[in-house]
Amino acid sequence: QVQLVESGGGLVQTGGSLRLSCAASGRTFSRYTVGWFRQAPGKEREFVASITWSGNMINYADSVKGRFTISRDNAKNTVYLQMNSLKPEDTAVYYCAAAQAYADLRRGYWGQGTQVTVSS
Repeated sequence: QVQLVESGGGLVQTGGSLRLSCAASGRTFSRYTVGWFRQAPGKEREFVASITWSGNMINYADSVKGRFTISRDNAKNTVYLQMNSLKPEDTAVYYCAAAQAYADLRRGYWGQGTQVTVSS
């Protein structure tokens, strides 16, 4: 069993930065692939980024490449999403998810989400 808690969201101006954290409980968290997803009002939840347990495979959505960076600290059971050059279209609730494989993320463990609002 893995429990996830996101934090770090907030209100920021266009061009600003935020760092989201996904803190996990569970001894086996370090073996899980973790992904960040987001959902804007009236839109479907979309993939943002993912990282394998070892950090050797990272994926990003095209919309965030070059602006967002995912990383993890297994000793702290935490995955981070550094978001730079934020745009109003990045406004959404951001969720982290964990699963044993990338393909299973949407069916895996989920946090409650953290709101990110980017003002123009």
